[in-house]
Amino acid sequence: MREARDFLDESRALAALVAPMRDADFARPTQFKGWSTDDVLGHLHIFNRAAELTLAAPDEFAPFLAAILGQVARGRTLVQAQAEWIGDLAGRALVEAWIGGAERLAALYGGADPKARVKWAGPDMSARSSITARQMETWAHGQAVFDLLGVERRDTDRLANIAHLGAVTIPFAFANRGEAVPDPLPHIRLDAPSGAIWEWNEATSDSRIEGSATAFCQTAAQVRNAADTDLRLAGPAAERWAQIAQCFAGPPHDPPAPGTRFVQTGTA
Repeated sequence: MREARDFLDESRALAALVAPMRDADFARPTQFKGWSTDDVLGHLHIFNRAAELTLAAPDEFAPFLAAILGQVARGRTLVQAQAEWIGDLAGRALVEAWIGGAERLAALYGGADPKARVKWAGPDMSARSSITARQMETWAHGQAVFDLLGVERRDTDRLANIAHLGAVTIPFAFANRGEAVPDPLPHIRLDAPSGAIWEWNEATSDSRIEGSATAFCQTAAQVRNAADTDLRLAGPAAERWAQIAQCFAGPPHDPPAPGTRFVQTGTA
């Protein structure tokens, strides 16, 4: 499954980014909720494990996820909820555990039937959607680390998986807030990293989202406010989507405020 390889490449890109970091640097806060790089990697590691269980050992998946979500329901943050499972792993040791788990997960999904159904916190999904979601999470949470280290990420066309996820979740973003789903949906026309053009939905004269694929994915995954990107929006449906875009499961989350997520300078 190509998406499994894309997930692995995304994970390896993040691993290469953090490779020169000293152990002490993994505790520095990022612009994302003050999470540290350790927090980011721990979050990716525990939910990669959940994705592994839901495909390879589905009977173990439900109690594993329930243990995490149960703590969140009792008022703990996701970082606090993952602490017991992560244990003393931090810095280089956490990187090794996380990337080792990512390699294992990619191999598992790489040999799976893309249409196989797996359970998750929300509705069941296909194995292809599951590993694509893991790529999206890795790319999205990794952005906070790129920003912290002052590195401008250079995306590749594996971003197509995340852009597709952003496009097909536009109805979810509206319905998740109890709002009517636009009809027709905005036409999306994006410039891929390779220079190719990616498009979704029928072309209309009054509802359009245009710009770079990176900007679209940054908005959909809530790692940038749309106002801080090169997206061009036409029509009320496109403009409203930019305010509520959310390509990940869960209750409604608001995007970062304008100017609060950016590539930091003098911090590496």
